[in-house]
Amino acid sequence: MPSREFTRAFLVSLDVRLPIGGFFTLLGVLLTGYGWATRGTPGTTPTGVPIDLVWGAALLVFGVAMLGLARRSSPPGPPLRSGEGGRQDSP
Repeated sequence: MPSREFTRAFLVSLDVRLPIGGFFTLLGVLLTGYGWATRGTPGTTPTGVPIDLVWGAALLVFGVAMLGLARRSSPPGPPLRSGEGGRQDSP
């Protein structure tokens, strides 16, 4: 079982774009697949636009963009120990 310090350092260094990107990518793949599988069946396009397919693709693009931004970001440095703040004390 990991120590509390390791768990805390992991949670602090976790980029929020990574889980958001993964969630939207998965949701986009599922919705796009559903829209692709049901296209052409009666009742799926009352307005003439396959809305499941369009929104699934939009969610997929957003999720992939978030994953790309998370991957492109610089990795965080090592966590600071207590007492090693980033500011300097003035004399």
